[in-house]
Amino acid sequence: MRITGIEKIRVKVPAKADTLNSPEVEDPMHMLVLDGKPSWQIQFDQIWKYIYLVHTDEGLVGLGESYRGVNTQTVDGIIASLIGSDPMRMNLRSLPIAWSREYDGFEAAIFDLAGKKLGVPAYQLLGGAFREWVAVDYWTGRRTTADAIRKAKEGKAAGYEGIKFKCNLEDDVVAWAEGIREACGPAFSIVLDPNCRFDRPAEVMRFTRGLEQAGNIRCLEDPVPRWNLAWYRLLREKTSIPIALHVALPYMELGQMVQDVIRAIQVEAVDYFNFNCGIANFVRMSDVADAAGIPCWHGSEVDLGILEASYLHACAAARNCTLRSDVFGQLVREDDLIAEPIEITGGRARVPQKPGLGVNLDFAALEKYRLPD
Repeated sequence: MRITGIEKIRVKVPAKADTLNSPEVEDPMHMLVLDGKPSWQIQFDQIWKYIYLVHTDEGLVGLGESYRGVNTQTVDGIIASLIGSDPMRMNLRSLPIAWSREYDGFEAAIFDLAGKKLGVPAYQLLGGAFREWVAVDYWTGRRTTADAIRKAKEGKAAGYEGIKFKCNLEDDVVAWAEGIREACGPAFSIVLDPNCRFDRPAEVMRFTRGLEQAGNIRCLEDPVPRWNLAWYRLLREKTSIPIALHVALPYMELGQMVQDVIRAIQVEAVDYFNFNCGIANFVRMSDVADAAGIPCWHGSEVDLGILEASYLHACAAARNCTLRSDVFGQLVREDDLIAEPIEITGGRARVPQKPGLGVNLDFAALEKYRLPD
């Protein structure tokens, strides 16, 4: 089997109304520098991404999806390097592609092709599945207290068992937790993700006692700047609330790397990990964490259906991926661009069972959200 051509289709899919922040809260969520603009200046759903169709001489087509705001020159270089190559002769754990933010979108397409060629779901290429259903959370951005409670009630009514919020020091997260406990019961849990914006351990300790008393905080994810893992360990010593570190390999320009997992384990900095990356590297990092007895979940850039399908295959193949993953694109985006949405019921997402990634493009939706080249 040879790759004969690769289509790259630029798309931009906006968020649905009332899925991000409260109207009173202006908080762009794109963490990286883009087009000369500093981080935290652009809302993620205003940034385009690519859908890839990788064509072969056997008529099989592999589907891929890039992260938002990738480098077009790098994408074109990868496409040129793959033409004429045989996906079945590649090592799926280390593709013949230079490591970059652009890698994972093509990796998804190669896994899709290999699975289709062999007639097996992508998770079989990773050794098999530990689970057919992956636990997932409800999700939203930063909210006022009343809005946070309303969104939690909305998630519970939809069958979810927990919700993840973005937040910073301006937010009364104790009031959120108390209100959600009263409205949704103590078993409905909360992940607070300030994206390192709680600044210092002293700032966090001002409200951890209130969160402990509320009793429904599942963890604090990236509470303080992640370069200082000693602060993470200190927080673990000072509070009973679990501390999680988000390792996002697409954020390599911020210095994030696989070795962050080893460093965090060595200094006993975390209770949980959130891993956001491509298929093979997710299983690679989860195996390291599993050896240390630390569970994980799969992170997200609030992606569309192709990438989210790839996340589910990786989650299925990782033994310690037992925490609720961030697979919620269909909740937030106007469309996921796949013909049949990922099945989510009772706070669990079903791993696609058809060969490859197990999803098909919705070409009408693709044209609706397509941008000029």
